[in-house]
Amino acid sequence: MQKVVILVDVQNIYYTTREAMGCNFDYNQFWAQATANRQVVKAFAYAVDRNDQKQKQFQNILRAIGFEVKLKPFIQRSDGSAKGDWDVGITIDALDYVDQADVVVLASGDGDFALLVDRLKTKRGLVVDVYGVEQLSAASLIQSATHFFPINGSLLLQKRAQPNS
Repeated sequence: MQKVVILVDVQNIYYTTREAMGCNFDYNQFWAQATANRQVVKAFAYAVDRNDQKQKQFQNILRAIGFEVKLKPFIQRSDGSAKGDWDVGITIDALDYVDQADVVVLASGDGDFALLVDRLKTKRGLVVDVYGVEQLSAASLIQSATHFFPINGSLLLQKRAQPNS
């Protein structure tokens, strides 16, 4: 049985699925697909903490699925932009756990991870599965992946129909 490490860039997945598909990512279906016939070594979900109740409920759902949730405080800059990306943290965790894994699953479309994916494949001989919204994922990341899985269909939570008023 293959050993897998799962790394989810929650902000990237949230915003790209919402922008491209108008709905949310199905973390339960993703977990089922990414872990099928595999032993989970570690599974991390990296998020920005805005300290609101809805977000805490979501984080608890992720924990119940099997993720260790890592949080960074949300930082609003004076110019209105925000900071809180996890690129370095995700990379460090990936490198920390490579010796225990056969497969790394990365959920993100961020092209900054192409170098990490290349390193995991060439220097460590790992399979790297990347999940991302195809039209919003960097071509370099898609090309670097051993397998690229577009987020669509069964990996999306369908919007509930709104009752007529």
